[in-house]
Amino acid sequence: MNFIGRKKELESLSERFESDRAEFLIIYGRRRIGKTELIKKLISKQHPGIILIGRQESRKLQLDRYSRILAEYFNDELLKKQGFVDWDAFFEYIYHQAKEQRFILALDEFPYLIKDEKALPSILQDYWDSKLKDSGIYLIIAGSSISMMEKLMSYRAPLYGRRTGQIKLGPLPFKDIARYMGNVKRAVEIYSVVGGTPAYITQTDPAHNIYWNIDKNILRFDSFIYQDIRFILLEELEEPRYYFSVLESIATGSTTLGEITNYTGLNRSLVGKYLSVLIDIGIIKREIPVTASIKSKKGLYFIKDNAFAFWFRFIFPSEDLIDLGHEEVVLRRIKSGLGTYLGRTFEDIAKEFLWDLNQSGGAPFPFSKLGSWWYKEREIDIVAVDDESSIFFCEVKWKDLSEADALDLIRQLKEKSEHVRWRDEDRNEHYGIIARTISGKKKLLDDDYFVYDLKDYEKWIVG
Repeated sequence: MNFIGRKKELESLSERFESDRAEFLIIYGRRRIGKTELIKKLISKQHPGIILIGRQESRKLQLDRYSRILAEYFNDELLKKQGFVDWDAFFEYIYHQAKEQRFILALDEFPYLIKDEKALPSILQDYWDSKLKDSGIYLIIAGSSISMMEKLMSYRAPLYGRRTGQIKLGPLPFKDIARYMGNVKRAVEIYSVVGGTPAYITQTDPAHNIYWNIDKNILRFDSFIYQDIRFILLEELEEPRYYFSVLESIATGSTTLGEITNYTGLNRSLVGKYLSVLIDIGIIKREIPVTASIKSKKGLYFIKDNAFAFWFRFIFPSEDLIDLGHEEVVLRRIKSGLGTYLGRTFEDIAKEFLWDLNQSGGAPFPFSKLGSWWYKEREIDIVAVDDESSIFFCEVKWKDLSEADALDLIRQLKEKSEHVRWRDEDRNEHYGIIARTISGKKKLLDDDYFVYDLKDYEKWIVG
């Protein structure tokens, strides 16, 4: 698989190799997110090491396999003949090797190892405390079960306080995807459909349009992307059918707790529990109006990951048609609804764009908060504020706008902004538009409006 992005994570992991102490890193994130590829990229001539992958097999088979791999890696004839009989022997061997040399040992899919050896975290704790922390080891344990990996770091867990660092690996940002694809418009479309999961991105072909990619890479019963969303949720969640119902309701436009409860027919308290779990594992997010208090009850729920949003919006309701071979019917449905869907995902990309501009000093002013605003039937796509008196109102459209279209949007934006209650007496207001293309940009800029389109995105991606 092609390696995409992860510059910050790779630099941090590389710096730790140069430290003069033992390192114990926990890297976790859901399936396909790129944990193993990141570790492979880290391991090199400058950072020697080895990855041992956990399987759902017996302890004996795990240790026999690890004996063979380590014997080959360390060129140890004795280990080839007489392998590890238990985990104590394994960690004792690692300790003696780490006394002599600095190397990375990555135990990937660690939760699979625990399934067959419940005492493994305690055994590792004992060896870390008594021996490994005083060696040259650079230990990484990695896993895809977010809930189980976070339990390993919890206060009551044996490994609590032993790690020297952790990385929760999430989807790639849009900027990395656009750089990889080299075509900003195509990147917006593909990122909106498959999200920032590296394994999904590398399955797509930016030389073809979005509908070709959907047809070839998602609307096939044998496509791993088609099946993978379901597998991820089945692996992570108990009672997945109820979570599926909640996610389907959000994907089809139910965004309040009441709407989700009505759509699913589930008990309100259960829906609240399912929403909390989905937030914890990074599938959905709760947003409040940017000017509201953190305790606001006006929260709306959205699917955070575009791959899940697209799957539950278009694929999950049509699985029977796909399984029966009627992909063309599903593709027609997608074509009729994709424009509206892209409008929502483009808003999130616009927020990422503005945050980056803010960091580089290119935003209308240095803002401290950015989000959306809504009240009853009125809503504004993006509102940003600083800690003093400046406020920025912005509309986002996945459309090609004429100068007249842009001016009309700004007029509507000004009308809606009058209903935003935030430092009404002395605020300094700014207005802007982000769209696919905007005609007459120079005149709009001369009139002190902030307007951005995909040409500005191209400069952002290169920078």
